[in-house]
Amino acid sequence: MAMELHLSQKQSQQMVITPQLQQAIKLLQMNHQELTEEITNEMMSNPLLELTGPADSPEGQAENGLGDPDYDQTPDKPSEGGTEFAEASGASEETIREDIDWENYLDEYSSGPSGSLASGSHETPEEIQGFETYTAAKTTLTDHLISQWRFVARDREDYLRGDFIIGNINDDGYLAADADELARLSGSKPELILRTLSRVQELEPPGIAARDLRECLLLQLKRRNLEDSLAYLVCRDHLKLLEKKDLPGLCRALRCEREEATEALALLKTLNPRPGLAYSSADSVYITPDVYISRLGDDYVITLNEDGMPRLRFSKAYLRLLTDSGAGTETRKYLADKLKGAKFLIRSVHQRQRTIYRVTECIFRIQRDFLEKGVEFLKPLVLRDVADELGFHESTISRVTTNKYVDTPRGVFELKYFFDSPISRFQGESLSSESVKNRIRQIISAEDPKKPLSDQKIVEILRGSNIDIARRTVAKYRELLGLGSSSERRRLY
Repeated sequence: MAMELHLSQKQSQQMVITPQLQQAIKLLQMNHQELTEEITNEMMSNPLLELTGPADSPEGQAENGLGDPDYDQTPDKPSEGGTEFAEASGASEETIREDIDWENYLDEYSSGPSGSLASGSHETPEEIQGFETYTAAKTTLTDHLISQWRFVARDREDYLRGDFIIGNINDDGYLAADADELARLSGSKPELILRTLSRVQELEPPGIAARDLRECLLLQLKRRNLEDSLAYLVCRDHLKLLEKKDLPGLCRALRCEREEATEALALLKTLNPRPGLAYSSADSVYITPDVYISRLGDDYVITLNEDGMPRLRFSKAYLRLLTDSGAGTETRKYLADKLKGAKFLIRSVHQRQRTIYRVTECIFRIQRDFLEKGVEFLKPLVLRDVADELGFHESTISRVTTNKYVDTPRGVFELKYFFDSPISRFQGESLSSESVKNRIRQIISAEDPKKPLSDQKIVEILRGSNIDIARRTVAKYRELLGLGSSSERRRLY
C-alpha cells in the first residue's frame, strides 16, 4: 500500500490553562503562611505594587480600592470593580525605620563589626538585618559530646578517634557503625577504637554511644552502680522475655518472686532508651490557622486570618508614569503588563479568601453538631457534597481544604478532617469514621491495662453500641491512632 503526505484542516476545542489561571489555582491551594510569602515575592517583583497603611488609618481608608466606593473586602460579598487587596498589618517597614534611629542604637549597644556598619560597611541600611532576626543556635548532641571529649582525650590521636566515633552517633544516641568499620574508615586499629569507645560511653548523657538497646540500658545501670541488681540481669540475659512482657517467664528465669521482678521492671522504666533525643535539633512546627470560628451567643462566627498578610496598593508614581506621554513606548508597555498582573493578583487573592469562607461556612453548616457536642457527632461528608451545594468542582474543594487549618472551640483541625467516610449502623443514620476512631480510643483508654481488650472484643462492644464494623477495620483504625495490639498494651504490673 502506497504512503503519501497531505495537509488537512480540523476544527476542535480544547481547554488551555492560562498563566493567570495557573496563578489563581496556585494561590487557592496555599495556606496562610505560603500566601503571605507569595504576595511578598510578587510585591518585590512588580513595581506597580506597594504596601499601604493599616485599614483604620486615614491613608489606608483613602487608598483602599483606589478610591472605588464599590470595592468590598468582605469574603461574603464579591468585588465588582475593586482592584485592591486588604490585609491586617501594622506600620510598614519603612515607617518603623523612620521611627527608630538605628545607627545610634547600633553605635550605643553594639561593638566590633556591628558598630562599623553605619560608617565603614558596604551594606545599605535596608540590607542590615535587625537583632530580632537572630536566634541562639541550639546545642546539638555532637557539640555537647565534643565539648566534653576535649577535656577527656589523652592525646591528639585519641582525640581524633573519639571525634570520629562521636561523628557516627545518630540522633537517638546510638553508634551507627561497628568497631571494624570504624577502624577501617579511620585508619586505626579495632582494639584502639574499642578502648576509645569505652571512654566515650562515659560521657553525658548516660547510655550514649551504645551499639544496641541492651548496651544502652546496661551503661545507664552501670552509671548508677547497679551491676548486681535484678534489673541488670534482666537487661543482660532476658531482654526477649521483657519484650514479650512475660512476667511469669521472667520470674522462672530469675528464680525470684513476682514482687522482686516487678520492682526490677519499675527500675527499668526510669531508664532512657534514646539518650540523644534530649539534644535533638529539630525545630518545632507551629500551625497558623487560616480560619477562626468563634461562638457568639447561640451562633458561630467565621473569621478569615489575615494577620501579617501584606496590604497592597498600586504605586501612584508608576501609575502617573504609565499615563505620561513623555515615557518611552517600551516603558509604558512594561508597566501596562505589570499593571495587568497586579490587578489579577489582587482579584485572585480576594476570590481565594471568598472561596475559603464559603467552603468553611458550608462545612460547618453540616458539621454544626461537632461544634456543639464534639467528635462523636461528626457526620459523614465527602467532597462532592460540598461541591454540589456550592456549585464548585470537587478539585476546587480539595484545593481549598488541603493543608489549611481552622481554629474552632473544639481545637485546631485541618479542614480535611471534617471529610470522612461513613460507617453504617444496624439502625439509624451512619457515623463518620473519625467518630468511630474516637470511640475506639475511649474504649482502649478505659480498659484494664493488665487485661487489655482484643480487637474482637472491641468489635463486640461497638456492635453493642449499634455500630456495624469488622475486626480488620478496628485493627486498621487502632493502628492509625498509634495504639498497639492487646499484647503490646499489656502492663506487667
